[in-house]
Amino acid sequence: MKSEKRVALVTGASSGLGLAIAEELHGAGYRVYGASRKAADANPPGGFEPIKMDVDHDSSVEAAIADVVAREGRLDVVVSNAGVGFAGALEDTSSEEALAQFQTNFFGNHRVCRTALPHLRARDPAHLVVVGSIAGLIALPFQGMYSAAKFALEGYCEALRMELRGSSVRVAIVEPGDFATGFTAARRLTAASGPGSAYRKTFEAALAAIEADETSGADPVLVGRAVKRIVELDRPALRYPIGALAQTAVARAKPFIPAGAFEALIASHYKC
Repeated sequence: MKSEKRVALVTGASSGLGLAIAEELHGAGYRVYGASRKAADANPPGGFEPIKMDVDHDSSVEAAIADVVAREGRLDVVVSNAGVGFAGALEDTSSEEALAQFQTNFFGNHRVCRTALPHLRARDPAHLVVVGSIAGLIALPFQGMYSAAKFALEGYCEALRMELRGSSVRVAIVEPGDFATGFTAARRLTAASGPGSAYRKTFEAALAAIEADETSGADPVLVGRAVKRIVELDRPALRYPIGALAQTAVARAKPFIPAGAFEALIASHYKC
């Protein structure tokens, strides 16, 4: 049967922010497909429909989106959330590790956006929400390649929004701070971050601070609620920082703080 409800696709929906977003939209009455690599084993408690997608591969993204449209006859909302995390000094990051980070966190988003857009443009209104990060506004030491990919998403969404002016598609990027998810445990360390690294002691101190912030972070349901509000707005803003007041306030204040003072503030927090 073709759906009469708004149909939403959420990537990276097997856990963390993606799961919270998919559950929130499902609870609000959307027909939700939660995409992930693990969908074959998924039994989502939120009642949405799991679907397999690996955002690292064009064919997987194209097949999953075609499947949703074939089943429902429409696609109204896309939340592009899938991502992975690498940690390590930039000097200790190989080209292969850097490419893997961008493959998922930047090009994965591009695959989802460009494949979904022809279907979204057929709906009025339609919403495309990309999940960025506070790390795309404030560079994080020892997560430099992760930050670089998230900074790239900022420029991508800014350009995409201008290109879609006059269309039915509303584009927004949410920028979560630290939330308590499985992202911390799933983070990969660069191979050269071991005992031989010149950055070993500083990296260990910074990683401890990063993990403490994450594990004490807020409930991901707050991001789910924020995304629900965005996709119900006729004219959403481009950027939505979400998280602890201290983090979002620092991100907003960055343009007004002298560069040297801002660098010292962030470096001090991460024990650099």
